[in-house]
Amino acid sequence: MPRFYCPEPLGVGATIALPEAVAHHVHVVRLQPGDELCLFDGAGGEYRATLSSVEKRRATATIVTHDPREAELPYQVTLAQALPEGTKMDWIIEKAVELGVSAIQPLAARRCVVKLSGERAGKKQDHWQAVIVAASEQSGRNRLARLGELTDFERWIGSGEMSNCILLTPRATQSLADWTRAVPPQAVSLMIGPEGGYTQQEEDAAIQRGAIALSMGPRILRTETAGLAALAAINAAWGGM
Repeated sequence: MPRFYCPEPLGVGATIALPEAVAHHVHVVRLQPGDELCLFDGAGGEYRATLSSVEKRRATATIVTHDPREAELPYQVTLAQALPEGTKMDWIIEKAVELGVSAIQPLAARRCVVKLSGERAGKKQDHWQAVIVAASEQSGRNRLARLGELTDFERWIGSGEMSNCILLTPRATQSLADWTRAVPPQAVSLMIGPEGGYTQQEEDAAIQRGAIALSMGPRILRTETAGLAALAAINAAWGGM
């Protein structure tokens, strides 16, 4: 059954106009009135609906039942990802959503090659939000991961409590695997550097503010691999896969 995100509140018995992008997709794949859809609004659970009408630019659906099913992790994980090169951020966000991340925080670090500001940054935020929606539709999640605004690394580490933040660095003496076995499941933030990693000064500043330095083992992982591998390792240790 096709799944779509509808940002407007949904309710059993209501007939709603589907978002323009959803209506376009319905038209392109030639769904017909009477066909079933799965809709979710991000507030919890999902709804079974039946297409009422299909036009070129417009489609409506009648909501039939609500299923409270959820696919969220039993703990919250924020991925604080320094901007990588090219389109790697799209791939990172897509896979992080599939692995259950609760929030994504883009960071501008000193070694980031990509520099975003103004209108260009706003367009990227909109694009990344669309990636989150598409990944949620595909993976069966009924709640959208929160997307933070692009923030300077130093400003971000100075804006809140860092005791639940994990700084992944090859210089750490304790591994993520050992740490997750020693502590109970809890809300955490994973701090992933850009190509080349965070600078020594950035790492020291984060640790001084309370961040926990952990490693992913003896191999150096690329920026697009490290966060996803860490998410999978946490899920395996704490449950939720």
